[in-house]
Amino acid sequence: MPHPLPGQPTRIRDDATARDDETAPLPGQSSPSRARPIEVSVVIPVYNEEAGLQALFDRLYPALDGLATSYEIVFVNDGSTDRSAQILARQFRQRPEVTRVVMFNGNFGQHMAILAGFEHARGRMVITLDADLQNPPEEIPRLVEAIRAGHDYVGTIRRQRHDSAFRRVASFAMNRLRERITHIRMTDQGCMLRAYDRSVVDTINACREVNTFIPALAYTFSSNPVEIVVGHEERHAGESKYSLYQLVRLNFDLVTGFSIVPLQWFSMIGTILSLLSGGLFVVLLVRRFLLGSEVQGLFTLFAFNFFLVGIMLFGIGLLGEYVGRIYQQVRDRPRYRIKAILDASQGDARRGDGGRRSGLEEFREFSEFDESGDGGRSGPSDPHDPRDPRHDRKPPCAP
Repeated sequence: MPHPLPGQPTRIRDDATARDDETAPLPGQSSPSRARPIEVSVVIPVYNEEAGLQALFDRLYPALDGLATSYEIVFVNDGSTDRSAQILARQFRQRPEVTRVVMFNGNFGQHMAILAGFEHARGRMVITLDADLQNPPEEIPRLVEAIRAGHDYVGTIRRQRHDSAFRRVASFAMNRLRERITHIRMTDQGCMLRAYDRSVVDTINACREVNTFIPALAYTFSSNPVEIVVGHEERHAGESKYSLYQLVRLNFDLVTGFSIVPLQWFSMIGTILSLLSGGLFVVLLVRRFLLGSEVQGLFTLFAFNFFLVGIMLFGIGLLGEYVGRIYQQVRDRPRYRIKAILDASQGDARRGDGGRRSGLEEFREFSEFDESGDGGRSGPSDPHDPRDPRHDRKPPCAP
């Protein structure tokens, strides 16, 4: 088998796939397992969710099994610093026929993780879901039915939000402002439980934008969108990964990424202020000839100047935001880097650096659990310990 090119991600096979190599079809023949197309792909970005992943598994897989159709789940580990990668690898081992895991080598953000999931999803429809269980997996069948009914994009509205009052008010205000500026009508932009037809997903994959907002991008490409009301629960474990600053940045990116209206507004404001300044100059000139020299109103003049300076600085910052987006785009750097892919349907094992390792060795990198089921916290860590999986590894041969 030829060596992979540098920069390609690792593809890992499990032991069951290795045992099936003897019965693999000849080149040009289709495998029976691949003959049946996948109808539903569920993409789930994961970042430091170790406390709630098992609860997600316990609810997600039964909900999808109840669909009575072919499906796959694509987890994208967004550079988690906890044990999320190991837990995902263990789940892949338990359900390799419907589970795939994409491992980032760093934290690239939720939307980059979803884009990576889109690029690796194979289903006729793709559903996105957060890993925090605030959106019930039991709602997925309703989204599937909406796509089957002919809609190419299904947005969702949270029935009763379990967020703070400040966050609900801020979200409402930002939604209305964003709608007025971008003309993208999304009632609830913060709910990531959404469904996309394959045609929309393929169009999104063809876009190479560095900064984007996937639901808004899908809305612009869809021809028959619809919104449905879904349930909303309290976060099962952990805390939100979005701070107030990150939420402001997200909305700012959304506005500047889908509209130039803010620049047009500042052009209009600049024109109006120029006319007002000219009128004020005429008034002050007439008063000087009629009433003589005056020194009153000095503090008012200073306040007015500070107001104008503030508007100018904000306008420069807004212009810099657009220029910065152009700068990031023209650099044409990769949007993310994949460290490994756990995929039972692939018969090769590749790394991003072009090297080769066995599938079992790569798998152990992410899933060294002890047999007691405590998640590997108390397992042997000495490679010379006979109980350690690394004990049987042979040292590399000397050149």
